Amino acid sequence: MTKPATQRPKLPSVGRLGLVDPQAGARLTQLGWTDEDDQAHVDLLWSLSRAPDADAALRALVRLAENPDAGWEELNAALRTERSLRGRLFAVLGSSLTLGDHVVAHPRSWKLLRGKIALPSRDRMRQSFLACVEESSDAPGSVVHRLRALYRDHLLVLAALDLAATVEDEPVLPFTVVAAHLADIADAALAAALRVAEKTVCGDRTPPGLAIIAMGKCGARELNYVSDVDVIFVGERADPVTTRVAGEMMRVASSAFFQVDAGLRPEGRSGELVRTVESHIAYYQRWAKTWEFQALMKARAAVGDAELGKRYLDALMPMVWTACERADFVVEVQAMRRRVEQLVPADIRGRELKLGSGGLRDVEFAAQLLQLVHGRSDDSLHVASTVDALSALGEGGYIGREDAANMIASYEFLRLLEHRLQLQRLKRTHLLPRPTMTRRCAGWRVRPTSGPTGDTMPLGYCARSSSTRTCGCPGCTPSSSISRCWSRSARPGSRSRAAA
Repeated sequence: MTKPATQRPKLPSVGRLGLVDPQAGARLTQLGWTDEDDQAHVDLLWSLSRAPDADAALRALVRLAENPDAGWEELNAALRTERSLRGRLFAVLGSSLTLGDHVVAHPRSWKLLRGKIALPSRDRMRQSFLACVEESSDAPGSVVHRLRALYRDHLLVLAALDLAATVEDEPVLPFTVVAAHLADIADAALAAALRVAEKTVCGDRTPPGLAIIAMGKCGARELNYVSDVDVIFVGERADPVTTRVAGEMMRVASSAFFQVDAGLRPEGRSGELVRTVESHIAYYQRWAKTWEFQALMKARAAVGDAELGKRYLDALMPMVWTACERADFVVEVQAMRRRVEQLVPADIRGRELKLGSGGLRDVEFAAQLLQLVHGRSDDSLHVASTVDALSALGEGGYIGREDAANMIASYEFLRLLEHRLQLQRLKRTHLLPRPTMTRRCAGWRVRPTSGPTGDTMPLGYCARSSSTRTCGCPGCTPSSSISRCWSRSARPGSRSRAAA
């Protein structure tokens, strides 16, 4: 016989909470969350249910409760009363297994998510990383471990603020803010790795002048949660000591934070690791290929000798904006894009967010090609990030404003999916799950600030399809390929005034 509504239990059942793990009920009991049915416990359980993977969040919470250093009684009481903490912690634990492991291994890190928190400034982060290096000077062997923990703490805070809106009514961080802050964290981490390298190689001697030029997404301040960080080393002198410092910096950073890749330097991995400004100038004047000038569009002096970095950029950036005068410029860029796409196996090409047809790389290549062509005479196109480039191209009339807005929305949506997929295990991946696979993972519960909404998988493809339209030239239809748009709108002297 059905009980009257007034006699039904106030606490939602495991099934209503969306928990599917057979041990979920026992875990809730272990935490003491089923002992009382007051409103605080009801709100707590419903908040848990909104985590991207509520079962994963619950398992991590049990591990925290079992850790005697976590201060579980304090955390448990705070979760019942502090909505913002619930939103941040449940969102992270339900989105990232790796960050969940970090919180369990460093059980006081949850306090970083408490109260009114804001993203730290670039200077503040750099100071905290350098302070960590100095504090580890008495135990050099522990510096990498300490730096890794500090780096994960910064990722934890950013991810919590980025994801909290999926669980509670918290502010949504725009994609551009998240990507820029990830680059700022990377800069601070590189500065710390450089300081460790200088101490290791030079000891008490004055370290050599060395500038680290960030390239790629780090240089453009549009970094992923998990990405190689591309760099170029510029030395006051290209001597063995400077080269040793650069090599040691790469080793420390790759061990503590992320893989550091210097493959974009002149002559690639077969070239010298460190060159002087004059050596770089000579190379780019005589030997550089078109793609190397394209890569320089993202160059930014990140850490190290600021004056040396400025000299490098002042000398090389003007060459970028005359690269389109080279013979077969457009053909070379198109051929490079085709080679990149051929690296993706055909059976996964439709699910590849980055390299697949209509994916992130297509958007980036199209924007960069138009920048290179028209940037000769329009300084407003001299911007590094893809979103800023698309905005400038739309404002300048090189592509239609509606096309620019659609491209930006689609690009940000695909980058949002990329972030959610990478967060799950902090692994570098750009591959969408198959439609038949579970959607209960970090990639599906997203709340984009703009662009497509609704069922994620179809809209992922919708976003990719809409991104193939890249210019406002006559005859460019939504089904037109990137290469056809390039061949029309990237001719020197051509300019589409779609808004006219």
